[in-house]
Amino acid sequence: MNGRIGYFFDTVLGRVTMYRLVTLSLGTLAIYAFVLSLFGQVFYKPLELLATLATLLVVGYLTNRLFGALFQVRPHSESSIITSLLLFFILWPTSDPAALAWIALAATVGSASKYLLAIRGRHIFNPAALAALVSSVIASYVVLPGVSPSVWWVANPWLLPAVVVLGGLVLVRTKRLTMALVFIVLSWALVTVRLVVGGQEVVPALLAPLTSYPILFLAAFMLTEPLTLPPRRWQQLGEAAIVAVLFSIPFMLGQVASTPELALIVGNVLAFAVARRRGMRLTLEGTRTLTPTAVEYRFSSKRPVPFAAGQYLELSLPHRGADVRGSRRMFSISSPPDDDRTIRVAMRVPERASSFKRALSALPVGASLSATGVWGDFVLPKDPAKPVLLIAAGIGITPFASQLSRLHLRAEKRDIVLVYVVSDPQELAYAAELETWGTPVLVVGPPADAALPAGWRTLGPGRLDHERLAEAVPDLASRDVFISGPPAMVDALKPALRGIGVGRVHTDAFSGY
Repeated sequence: MNGRIGYFFDTVLGRVTMYRLVTLSLGTLAIYAFVLSLFGQVFYKPLELLATLATLLVVGYLTNRLFGALFQVRPHSESSIITSLLLFFILWPTSDPAALAWIALAATVGSASKYLLAIRGRHIFNPAALAALVSSVIASYVVLPGVSPSVWWVANPWLLPAVVVLGGLVLVRTKRLTMALVFIVLSWALVTVRLVVGGQEVVPALLAPLTSYPILFLAAFMLTEPLTLPPRRWQQLGEAAIVAVLFSIPFMLGQVASTPELALIVGNVLAFAVARRRGMRLTLEGTRTLTPTAVEYRFSSKRPVPFAAGQYLELSLPHRGADVRGSRRMFSISSPPDDDRTIRVAMRVPERASSFKRALSALPVGASLSATGVWGDFVLPKDPAKPVLLIAAGIGITPFASQLSRLHLRAEKRDIVLVYVVSDPQELAYAAELETWGTPVLVVGPPADAALPAGWRTLGPGRLDHERLAEAVPDLASRDVFISGPPAMVDALKPALRGIGVGRVHTDAFSGY
């Protein structure tokens, strides 16, 4: 992605949480579907769409709160809205009271799955896919008024442009574009081949997978749903490929025919089996001030929390008056994985902090909150002989703190240079630790006469660019480069470094710095 375009998307979309963006995107798509229905471009009538959507939203919201109360868990209301909106585009729209009763049952199944089919706070299946599968299974075995299988009516040529635009925004925001492309390209190719072999002409067969199959919708809004994903990128790409094959090649399980939701459910099971995904309850043990604008939180866990140095986790802290960024936030883990029952995260706390950070800062020692899982591929090369350059700006030092402390604890020697960009020497988080670890540090930002730890070197004030890096690190092209910081720096440096011959440039997998 072009640096300026990437910066625009990261800056604009980073202000909105992933959950809020998905809600807004699906809501916009629903409004667009109503408009198309008014003009007869959608098979279903406006009243059928309205009755179905209203039933799903009301029942989904109420049952989510009911199960939350039964399990003594504060429900995530936005999650229930997303599930309802997904089911709106999957189930058969109707205004018939008997059929609406079954749609209400599907909404209830979706809510229940988040609590009944969950392990340590993490649901195993995509709730909307499971609800649609239950509806299809009932329709296959039982003949009752109003019961119908899923139809995925979102696969409509008139809806396709909106799905592409809105789904694309979601994929850019969640950094899952590659995973989605694996699914889309493989599904498109397999379905096209199957249609051509079945006798369809080549050109219509090439267009049909995109206009008559829910490939793009499934990829953007369901396959990449974070709570059902495995943590590593190669695992996610493998899941995308498996789901694509199951989606594209028809098969039967008893009387149940293959469906998009069944393909996704099988993918969820495989992802859960290989990835050891688990939710966690963390207890706040204490905090410490790292810099005038950054704070570190230390948590303990009764169970081990497996993670690799450089990965991130998502903290969930439901609170009153949540702002647009919501009640869930992702943070890099700053502690080493050697003590997997202690988790530390650090964050910048500006004067006008988000409601999440205000709620977190108000937590007393001993309070608990949940983490929904660990993800990320921002990890050092397996080959210890590979030279590495780490570039951190401000609190972007956190994943490197985890990596460097792990190397220090294990007495593992590597050729590592750290470039640390700050506006003021007082903003050098983990300075004492970095000095103890013995990592060579080049500081960008403070004046040349700024007081720095012994052995550190300043590159002076000004913006960090590839020319300054190449001058300061002569063997830059031979190093694996890791960049952690605000989108402006990441999106400017990554393409510039590749342009001067740096082969491997790694960045954090999430935006919203």
